[in-house]
Amino acid sequence: MNEGNQMASKAPQKTVAARKAARSDKTPVIDDVRSLVELMVDNDLGEVSVSDGDRNIVLKRGSAAQPVGVVAAPAAVAPSASAAAPAKEEEPTEHLAEVKSPMVGTLYLAPSPDSDPYTSVGSYVDENTVVCIVEAMKVMNEVRAEVSGVITETCLKNAQPVEYGQVLFRVRPS
Repeated sequence: MNEGNQMASKAPQKTVAARKAARSDKTPVIDDVRSLVELMVDNDLGEVSVSDGDRNIVLKRGSAAQPVGVVAAPAAVAPSASAAAPAKEEEPTEHLAEVKSPMVGTLYLAPSPDSDPYTSVGSYVDENTVVCIVEAMKVMNEVRAEVSGVITETCLKNAQPVEYGQVLFRVRPS
């Protein structure tokens, strides 16, 4: 009976270990997380947040004693909670064009701390007007309006972190 118990306890362990190895090597999510962890380590980042359709991944780094964490937000809860309240506020702005962030990074509204902002509410812009900079991995990326019109709203403050696709400005097309 003792041999049977030893065999029974060893068999599931091998199966579980084999399943874990197969899962970790073949799932795109694990590959994505590994890539994000490498990005964090290579660029000394404390936090990375990525949204891709229904999938949200947030990785936070702390001291060596703190493990890296992964949080997946349910798609049904997060979008509906955030979209329900602003939808009423945004009804009048449906005819406005939105200038969105082309990447994750830090938003800068002026070319340098001592300079005037690229644009402000009431400024006329055209498709090629630089409206801000998004810094990503110590590279300054100019963001162009890509629409002609008048800036009606600046949605974020200077030096704020931005996500891919986040609205930076609203423009009344002309």
